[in-house]
Formats: sequence, structure tokens, C-alpha cells
Amino acid sequence: MTDQERRDDARRAIEGWDTWAAFVVRTDFGDEAAWREVLAELDGPDGDVETGVRVLDAPCWSGASVEEVLAAVDDDEGPAAVFLADRHTRESPVRALLAVDTLWEDESGLDPEYYQELVDAPAPREFRLVPAAVHGVHANLELGNLGFEEFAASAAAGPDGVLRPA
Repeated sequence: MTDQERRDDARRAIEGWDTWAAFVVRTDFGDEAAWREVLAELDGPDGDVETGVRVLDAPCWSGASVEEVLAAVDDDEGPAAVFLADRHTRESPVRALLAVDTLWEDESGLDPEYYQELVDAPAPREFRLVPAAVHGVHANLELGNLGFEEFAASAAAGPDGVLRPA
């Protein structure tokens, strides 16, 4: 599948996206049972995954990189973060998804003389979280209650580097 076809597929999935629905992209198709576990943890209290999560579950995304997903969801009206179900998710005992900041900017090329504080401590681009934490992270990012870097720091502080719900 070409990059353009993936972007079109993602745009169709995002079309009608609800600000309050987290956006999950499945990039690993190696284990259906593991995927069902992820979906079960994403279910809201009513048991309907679609009410709180928009899932892009198409084999054309198999093996897609973070950069490919970000390029496809690059939209001013899109989510503040996307959550990837990748190979690591499948292999993780807690099915840890990869949260990726869609607003992240690479600051490595900034002139250190003028941007010393940014160059010394670049903002994190991604972190791992259990599926049950997706709703809380997404809602707080959309509301602006907490920043991506705060969630990443909480994940990093955990014993296995995975964010869990409070």
C-alpha cells in the first residue's frame, strides 16, 4: 500500500472523529487473541468500544511506522495523540499501547545558544500505557488538563515504564 493510500484510509477513519474518542491504530496483526484483549480493556463501562475509541483496524496498516501513522493523521482537527497497537503491544503481558504525541516537534536542530532550555530537555514524543489508561490520557490531553510530557514522565517513573490509570 502506498503512503497516499494509507493517508486516505486514515482520513476516512478520522472522518467524523469525535473529539472525545481516542484514536487507536492497529499496526500488528500477529495475534487475534491479544488484539481482542486490547479491545476488551478499551471497552467503556457499557461494553461498547466504539463509544470512547475510534479504532483503525485494517491490515493495510500492518507494520506501519510511527512516522507513517503521524503523516496519515496529520490534521489540524485531529487528535492530540494517537495510540498504536504494535508488535510490542502484542508481546507485552499488559498489552501496553504506544501513545504518540501528534503535536510533537523535533527540537534537535535548534540553535543551542538561543534555545538552551529546549535543547537540554527535549519533550518526549511517546510513551507506553495500558489500554485501560487510554481514555483518561486522551480526555486530559483534549481538555488541556495535563500535557503529554506529564503523562510521559509518569510512565517513565513506573517500574516497567508503562502508565497505568490512577
